[in-house]
Amino acid sequence: MRLSRNLAALYAAAFLRSASIGLLGVVLAVYLSRTGFSATAIGLVLAAGLAGSAAANALTGRYGEALGRRRALIGAAILSSAGGIGLSFVHTAYGLIPLAFFSMLNGMGTDRSAAFAVEQAVIPGLVADRDRTWTLSWYNMLLDTSGALGALSGALPIAIRSWTGMGLIPAYRWVFLLYTALNLASAALYLLLDAQVEASAAPQLQPGLKNSITPATKSIVRRISMLFAVDSAGGGFLADALLAYWFFERFGVNEKGLGLLFFVVRIFNALSHLGAAWLARRIGLVRTMVFTHLPSSLFLLAVPLAPNFASAAVLLLMREALVEMDVPTRQSYVAAVVQPHERVYASSVTNLTRTGAWAIAASASGALMQHVAFSAPLVLGGTMKVVYDVLLYRSFRHVKPPEEQSSATAT
Repeated sequence: MRLSRNLAALYAAAFLRSASIGLLGVVLAVYLSRTGFSATAIGLVLAAGLAGSAAANALTGRYGEALGRRRALIGAAILSSAGGIGLSFVHTAYGLIPLAFFSMLNGMGTDRSAAFAVEQAVIPGLVADRDRTWTLSWYNMLLDTSGALGALSGALPIAIRSWTGMGLIPAYRWVFLLYTALNLASAALYLLLDAQVEASAAPQLQPGLKNSITPATKSIVRRISMLFAVDSAGGGFLADALLAYWFFERFGVNEKGLGLLFFVVRIFNALSHLGAAWLARRIGLVRTMVFTHLPSSLFLLAVPLAPNFASAAVLLLMREALVEMDVPTRQSYVAAVVQPHERVYASSVTNLTRTGAWAIAASASGALMQHVAFSAPLVLGGTMKVVYDVLLYRSFRHVKPPEEQSSATAT
């Protein structure tokens, strides 16, 4: 597979965006805690950012093709860049909650932005079907590698304080300005994309995107989105920012230790993507999604039972070595079961339901920590993910993408 200019630009822009998200996932909740925010308020800020991402995904699904994929990517990057500026200068919940919404602040540590949805729609159209899963696996490996570097940069506030002698809170301002710079650089890279990233004309396309989506596609996207919502609601209780906060409060791990932990987490995630592509060619996309995701959820359920930081970190890393293997396979599967001109719609709707479910769960996670049990989000999130795996396998094990249908026919 040849790396085209469009793929290179998309990979590079996604790399920078994911680095900014990995950084924010480690430092955001700890920063808010250090500035006096309660666990409930932290959850609301995180939920507002996810709600903003959900709204952006909804608008992209409805108007993305009409606006143009390239323009949608540039606009999303510019809006995201405003979040770092806001965090540098706004210090109240009343100011940060609307800011988080409009700049789509992502404390999950994992990219689920509108730009992420558009890229998932663009990449399959740049390669042949047989290369689709591998191309998305490399894409996600780059996202997690850059997310790992971003997470490692979570130690920057302490490093800046040590280097300059300034206070810790002022040091955070420079970190958030770095977040802004990374997103502006992504916007600049999107300017390099050409007309090949846009959708080809749909058969008998009527004015407006809505009329171009077939009833069959709407049905399958609706069914799979409902399942993805269950998985994402479980993930909403497990945002990197909240996991970092959990380790910070439970075991007293500071930003330096958290940055190192989440750096290793992202490296494990990155390596797992290539394993997912290899496994999918042998057992199929749906089986790969379920048979790797289910054991990862069981490891997660064991994390709150760990007596010390070392054992909790090991269990988390065992989970992270498997949990992302369903990501490129899921993206490839959704792209495969719809028509090319329907991919922005399918990707945006599935990302919308995932992000919306995340936002609802994240808004409750802080309150659960504060008023029910500190580890309640981990237990509830892990349980919901187990339920998702079982339902997904029952519902879609017989719905195969084109390359698996042709393989079955050949045998």
